[in-house]
Amino acid sequence: MTQATTQVPRVMGIVNVTPDSFSDGGQHDDPGAAVVRARALLAQGADILDIGGESTRPGAVPVPEPVEMDRILPVISALRSETRALMSIDTCKPSVARAAVAAGADIWNDVTALRAPGAVDIAAELECHVVLMHMQGDPQTMQQAPRYDDVVAEVSEFLLQRARAAMAGGVTRDRIWLDPGIGFGKTLTHNLALLAHLDRIVALGFPVLLGASRKGLIQALDPMATAPADRLAGSLAAALAGAQAGVAAVRVHDVRETVQAMKVWSAIAEAGISPVR
Repeated sequence: MTQATTQVPRVMGIVNVTPDSFSDGGQHDDPGAAVVRARALLAQGADILDIGGESTRPGAVPVPEPVEMDRILPVISALRSETRALMSIDTCKPSVARAAVAAGADIWNDVTALRAPGAVDIAAELECHVVLMHMQGDPQTMQQAPRYDDVVAEVSEFLLQRARAAMAGGVTRDRIWLDPGIGFGKTLTHNLALLAHLDRIVALGFPVLLGASRKGLIQALDPMATAPADRLAGSLAAALAGAQAGVAAVRVHDVRETVQAMKVWSAIAEAGISPVR
């Protein structure tokens, strides 16, 4: 099968119920506003909603579990009462993940790859899908001179080890996703190397989630893109690179534009393998 017919990545729309996320912090930190935002993303074509109550931007300060739950649980519950769309909880806290799945979330998106105490056991118990992401350091320290000998090999090995640890703890293979963690403890050079070699992450045999939307690597390449909202074109370029490499989903802020880009990319690819009559 050619790349054009294997898959068009699903589009995961970001719903940050936070006051301090790097791109849209404070815009949807009220649960009611977050639900309105989520509905809009579904109308624009989102396949999955990724709901988070704690920022993981560089320098972000952790929030207490009760605060995180107060932010996200009303949103998940309200949405689950009106849609069967897939929902992801973006958290590194096992107790928050447990509560979110009980409220209706389907996926646990963990930037720490289930490294918190008890996280693997809880993921197995919940029987939800899990996204294991690579991050060097933590949000407060990760951009302080990150270093690798071979970033693609090291990220790939870390993700494979975490997948094996999850499976050893009872998480079934078909529920595991991988995320190379663009922007999480990486320089521009590291990020570009990972984007250029996403096929090596895909080759590990698990669905891959790519999250490069509006990230700092785009500003590093285009210094005029100082505001995150000015990084749409770069975000689409990264998403299309992921599609070409075979990622299973892209995590984005700009759902409508990404859905359109994927439709055009897919149509061009299909036209390339179809006879012209």
